[in-house]
Amino acid sequence: MPHTTPLNDPALATCYHCGQPLPDVVDHAAWTVGIAGVSHIMCCPGCAAVAQTIVDLGQESYYRDRTAYAASADGAQQLPPELQLYDNADPRFALDEDSRESIFTVEGIRCAACVWLIEQRLARLPGVDSAQLNVATEKLYVRWRSDACKPGDILGALHTIGYAAYPYDAGRHADQQQRAAKTLGRQLFVAGLSMMQVMMYVAPSYLAHDDGTLDDSMASLMRWASLLLTLPAICYAALPFWRGAWASLRARALGMDVPVALGIAAAFGASVIATFSGKGEVWFDSVTMFIFLLLCSRYLELRARRKAGAALERLQHALPASASLLENYPASRAATIVRAAALAVDNIIVIKPGEAVAADSVIIEGRTSLDLSLLSGESAPVPKNAGDAIPGGAINAGGMVIARVTRKAQDSTLSDLVKLINRAGGEKPRISLWADRVAAWFVAGLLLFALAAFGFWYWHDGGITRAWPIAIAVLVVSCPCALSLATPTALAAATDNLLRQGVLVTGPQTLETLHRTTHVVLDKTGTLTWGRPVLQGIQELGAMRADFCLQVAAALEAGSAHPLARAITDAADEAGRQNWSACMLTETAGCGLEGTVHNRRYRLGSAQFVAGISGLPPERIAADGVTPVYLGVEGQWLACLQLRDGLRPDAQETVDYFRRAGKTVVLVSGDDDVLARRVGDQLGIETTVGGYLPADKLNFVQQMQRRGCVVAMIGDGINDAAVLGAADVSFAMGSGAALAQAHADAVLLNGRLGAVADSARVAERTMRIIRQNLGWATIYNVTAIPAAALGLLNPWLSGVGMALSSAVVVLNALRLRKVC
Repeated sequence: MPHTTPLNDPALATCYHCGQPLPDVVDHAAWTVGIAGVSHIMCCPGCAAVAQTIVDLGQESYYRDRTAYAASADGAQQLPPELQLYDNADPRFALDEDSRESIFTVEGIRCAACVWLIEQRLARLPGVDSAQLNVATEKLYVRWRSDACKPGDILGALHTIGYAAYPYDAGRHADQQQRAAKTLGRQLFVAGLSMMQVMMYVAPSYLAHDDGTLDDSMASLMRWASLLLTLPAICYAALPFWRGAWASLRARALGMDVPVALGIAAAFGASVIATFSGKGEVWFDSVTMFIFLLLCSRYLELRARRKAGAALERLQHALPASASLLENYPASRAATIVRAAALAVDNIIVIKPGEAVAADSVIIEGRTSLDLSLLSGESAPVPKNAGDAIPGGAINAGGMVIARVTRKAQDSTLSDLVKLINRAGGEKPRISLWADRVAAWFVAGLLLFALAAFGFWYWHDGGITRAWPIAIAVLVVSCPCALSLATPTALAAATDNLLRQGVLVTGPQTLETLHRTTHVVLDKTGTLTWGRPVLQGIQELGAMRADFCLQVAAALEAGSAHPLARAITDAADEAGRQNWSACMLTETAGCGLEGTVHNRRYRLGSAQFVAGISGLPPERIAADGVTPVYLGVEGQWLACLQLRDGLRPDAQETVDYFRRAGKTVVLVSGDDDVLARRVGDQLGIETTVGGYLPADKLNFVQQMQRRGCVVAMIGDGINDAAVLGAADVSFAMGSGAALAQAHADAVLLNGRLGAVADSARVAERTMRIIRQNLGWATIYNVTAIPAAALGLLNPWLSGVGMALSSAVVVLNALRLRKVC
């Protein structure tokens, strides 16, 4: 049918997207979309998601040129065509040919019930391999097969159950969280106001119940007044419960909002009938109190989730969107503001006091101090001078400096950490999955139990006078949310605690597995030691002089990030490094380097490796506490470079902690066996092995696992990547190679070995609090539900119990945010 009014008239009291009338009770602030500079009202979060999608993809002309409204969100059985724009136009999904993954922000997350419902709905979507909603950061991680599923299908599936979703954007995500908090605050205020007003009218009836001083007409007036004052709580404050329950039923699932909504509807419906008929009891006071207390619990849960995810969100927002580019430096110092993402390697930028470093850079002019608290947990400013490297995301806490970009903004240190954070939210720990499954079955069992209680009391008393309030009390007193909140809230608080101490947890099972670890395996170089060795001396083994050997070794190591390589190149720089270059370089992991310098083929590394071209190895070099690095040429040994690396000051304390905790500590090193044993003896480590290649380390850990050991691995560098991935739980030093960090379950951003012991302490507290929460939730439900079924609890007291149960779980979990 043709429209008789302009489609683009913003004054219409209809949805700007689909043309349906706006609901009588709707939070307009939450469902508005800015289109061509004008804010337009939508009828539901689904239409808002579609409209925002069109705007984000630069297709605003759709609204100017359209000749009919789009299909409504409620009526459409298929995916709205506009959502298909994501399938082809958004490059963020093009990861590889077969499997793709992305991060979405989902609006309308109210509690753990939403998490369960969304994950269950997407799990049934063809082509979706995994879908995990991080309750702390409110971000959805989805992995799907490109041949069977499209991004539009994912958005459409969420759309059909009433949730608006869009690709993650830090700024928009923050705005959405702020709007959700304000909306919940307004609902809480309305519920509290309704509760207080209803109590004023109900109190006289309670006081006059025994002496009969309240006549029937006055009692009827107070009932009608209570009904009118309860309506705002029912129609607005209780919207989260209605929407949650409706979304669950539409998805053919029993979410945790279902018993809550049924309890509210049953109590309110019975009270309305009693008010109209003038017979029976009314529970308007119980209804408003229940809504208010449960909203208090959810508001507390929301604050807890936001606090627990605050440190992660600060990292997401830390990288600046723009940078000051000096295009004609040094001829001109005129700065141009450009997007940080547009910076290229070797661009010159100026970093003013208080600004964040846009990308990894090297200072070429000026001196300053950096605030690295977001990156490493280091609270004291770190001084930086010309020639020093500065990481992207650090805050300039000193003077203005000029720097040369060494890595693009999207490849910066902070960006790497953000990628690790995103990976951290992609899966759930086993204990959390168990709690979700239990909570889902719990709701089904609860509804059957409430029905059975109603049937028993209806049969026992011959009517619904007592059966109805008892059934309501059973529905209201239960607390499935406490079961689902017990684990994620505690894990989120513990993760926030560790991040503020400089430990980034990326693996879903990290804390759970670390708590039950039996063996702790430690690497030596860069882990127990500083990883910053210095050249102590060079022993000549052939005809070439020591300074010549140092220059050849530096040429071979010029492109390596290994700590030993840096020690050699630094020593060559101090001695006056020659501009020699090596070609045809090949690296054998755990052994050394081979390359050509001045048309001669050299090897640098272990004695066994160099012997491959130099012949029989020389007699063992007698040196106390040094790491030998041999240099050889075809048919001849040249030199032994002796490097020394000191122990970290917290190495002994860390080893002692795990030994006191009953863990077996093992040192596995790629260095010489004698040197490794010397370090192990110094720290009191009973089992020490050296000379292990990466494959040997991997085999060693796998053999331990086959014997039933639960292995925690702490390492640094590319050589440890394989064994870090194979261990049950692993830690990578923050200063180590990116490849090692990518395979680890946690990254020590502060580079402090003692943080592993801190993590173990937090893991122990976390598991203890999770057990407490699960125990409390179980005991409460096992005690309270039968009590309500026996008629020992009335509806309002049941509402108090449910709200307090959730509050106890959340508050207990928040104790983990305290840094001990």
